[in-house]
Amino acid sequence: MRGPAGTARGRRRGPDLTGVGAPVLWHSVAMRPVRQEIMWHAVLDAVAATGRDDALRVLDLGGGTGGDAVRLATLGHRVTVADPSPDALASLARRAAEAGVDGSSDGSVTGVLADTSDLAEHLSDAFFDLVLLHGVVEHVDDPAQALRAVVPVLAGGGVLSLVVANRSAAVLARALSGDFDGAATTLDTTAATWDLRTQGPRRFVPDELDALLADAGLRVEQRLALRVFSDLVPSAVVDVEPGARERLWALERRVRATSEFSGISGGLQWTARLDLG
Repeated sequence: MRGPAGTARGRRRGPDLTGVGAPVLWHSVAMRPVRQEIMWHAVLDAVAATGRDDALRVLDLGGGTGGDAVRLATLGHRVTVADPSPDALASLARRAAEAGVDGSSDGSVTGVLADTSDLAEHLSDAFFDLVLLHGVVEHVDDPAQALRAVVPVLAGGGVLSLVVANRSAAVLARALSGDFDGAATTLDTTAATWDLRTQGPRRFVPDELDALLADAGLRVEQRLALRVFSDLVPSAVVDVEPGARERLWALERRVRATSEFSGISGGLQWTARLDLG
């Protein structure tokens, strides 16, 4: 899980994708929660979006205790986790040491005490092939500033992967639970008028993400829907019915790139590159 990275948290392509120099070990959906597997594969989809099959320099901004970072490092990537929590970074260091990826070469993880407000100060000479901004901008006071902070550390041709919560899905969930006033309030609030103190983490719709990325000088290349069904299907269904997890996972993978379903998906993943004109 993530948390604010101005206040940040720790967190998260399919079974046919490969890592650096070796196949990705596929963790059976039957053994892992579908939602957790979806979020991990959002990371691997971001790796795939770079179009490269060699070791990447990856920045996991707000990566917390390094659940994703360590897994990426075991695939041969060099990962930097920037997080404002010393406790999270201490846990990251222990996790990386236990996994044997605490060195300085490819297949390694390092931690930096930083957030979106002072990123350039701590990583002024670093350039990354991939920046993960997953579950972060929902929590910061100024999403536009958070995106602008990433641009200086992107290498030429580098990719930003942005994952946020979907406001339309929040409206739907509140209406289905009988909270019609809450649904109406959420429907009437934009990302710009959202009050973090009274409404909790900010929610976005696709047009807002397009505008934020364009304003930061980034060109959107891919739009994916995350957790279209998994947030709606009762856990009893997938926990009890044989093979239900695998079939649910297959459905999620089929519709993730279909724009018709992004309106109800729990999460949105946009990948973008610097717009060099």
